[in-house]
Amino acid sequence: MILAVDIGNTNIVLGCIEGETIVFRERIYTNQLATDLEYAANFKTATDMHGVSLESIDGAVISSVVPTITAVCAAAVKKLTGVRPMIVGPGIKTGLSIVIDNPAQLGSDLVVDAVAGISEYPAPMIIIDMGTATTLSVIDKDKRYIGGQIMTGMAVSADALVSRTAQLPKVAFEKPRKVIGTNTVDCIKSGMMYSGACALDGMIERIEEELGEKCTVIATGGLAGSVVPLCKRDIILDDDLLIKGLMKIYYKNK
Repeated sequence: MILAVDIGNTNIVLGCIEGETIVFRERIYTNQLATDLEYAANFKTATDMHGVSLESIDGAVISSVVPTITAVCAAAVKKLTGVRPMIVGPGIKTGLSIVIDNPAQLGSDLVVDAVAGISEYPAPMIIIDMGTATTLSVIDKDKRYIGGQIMTGMAVSADALVSRTAQLPKVAFEKPRKVIGTNTVDCIKSGMMYSGACALDGMIERIEEELGEKCTVIATGGLAGSVVPLCKRDIILDDDLLIKGLMKIYYKNK
C-alpha cells in the first residue's frame, strides 16, 4: 500500500492507495509550526480511522508547494511507516510534456493534477484546482501542458473582504437561496459563490476561444464541490485527482 501526501498552502491532502484503488482520502490543516511528530500523529489518526495498518504501507510519495514543511512531512512519514517517501520534483519521471516558458516554475500540485488528467480524461482539457489559489491548467490535444491561469482563491477573497470592512461577517461557502440577496449574509454568499462560478465559466469560454476547440473540464480542490454545481458549463468534479496523480507518478518511478 502507498501513502500519498499533497502539501498545499491551506490543507494537506493525504490518502492510501492499494494497487489502483484509492482506499481513503482526507484533508488536514497545513500548519507550518507543527513538528514531524505532530504530523505523524495526524497521519496516524487518518489511517486508523480507515482501518489501514501501518505495516501494510510499503511506499510513500509527497508533492508540496510549501517548501518549509516538505522535509517535516517527509520525516513524519518516515517516523510513522519506516518508509522514505518519494518527493515530486526535479529528477522525478512524470510523463508530462511541459511547454511553458520555464517548466521548472510549474508547481508540483499542477504537475500531479495534469498527470492524472491526461491519463483519465480526453484532451484537450482544462483542469481547475480550487485551493488557496484557484488555478486553471490547460492541456492541448497532444496532451502537452501549455499554460494556465492563477486567480485569488475564494477563501482568500472572503477573508480579505471581512478583514477590510467594519460590518461584513464571515459566512459559510454554501449555495445562497437566490442570486439576488435580500440580507447581508445572503448578499455575501451570492457574491462569493456566483462570482466564483461566473469566473470559471468565463475563463473556460476564453480559453476555448484561444485554443479554437472545446475542452474537457475537470475540477478538484476543497471548494470545487460547492462552486461547480453553480457553473453553467459542464465540469467533471474529481476530488481524487491529486491522489490519482501521485499514484501514477509513484508507479512511474518504481
